Amino acid sequence: MKKLISIILVGFICVLGSSVVFAEEAPQAVKDLAATKLAAYGSDPVIVAAVKEQNAMGKSLDDIKAMDKKWQETAGVDSYMKSLMESACGKHLGEILGSQAYFAEIFVMDNQGANVAMTGKTSDYWQGDEAKFAKSFADGAGAVFVDEVEFDDSSQAYLVQVSVPVMEAGKAIGAITFGIDVEKVE
Repeated sequence: MKKLISIILVGFICVLGSSVVFAEEAPQAVKDLAATKLAAYGSDPVIVAAVKEQNAMGKSLDDIKAMDKKWQETAGVDSYMKSLMESACGKHLGEILGSQAYFAEIFVMDNQGANVAMTGKTSDYWQGDEAKFAKSFADGAGAVFVDEVEFDDSSQAYLVQVSVPVMEAGKAIGAITFGIDVEKVE
């Protein structure tokens, strides 16, 4: 009986193990890029102005969560999502996206983690409950956060999300996340 249980257990572990996806640490080249070039975008005047403007609106967290629910239930891109891509900041992000082959996506968040501008539709509107926002905003202190490399089904590439704070007067007022194709970073 013990032998049968052992065989079943080993079989179960093998099956389970084949469906587990292991993420890996980002290469040093990505970390170096994050700490230099990407971090510098946190003081870009166009990005700072857009974040300040949205922060000044004083959206409540309840309003943001309601928008997040609607966002996730919306197939395709609605007019509000399109406005975030076509705003001055959204167009600026598009130029940045096109400047390097390693950029897969870019989006900017306000001081609560709500989207301000983006290059393409994100899976949700509110990032405030995710590490990419929490670790880069760092309660207003600001920090560079490099997540783990994962295979992205939609792009069929290994991507890592790098998030940096949007800074003004030494304080984080928002954050930017860059989707980086690690195979294209030199």
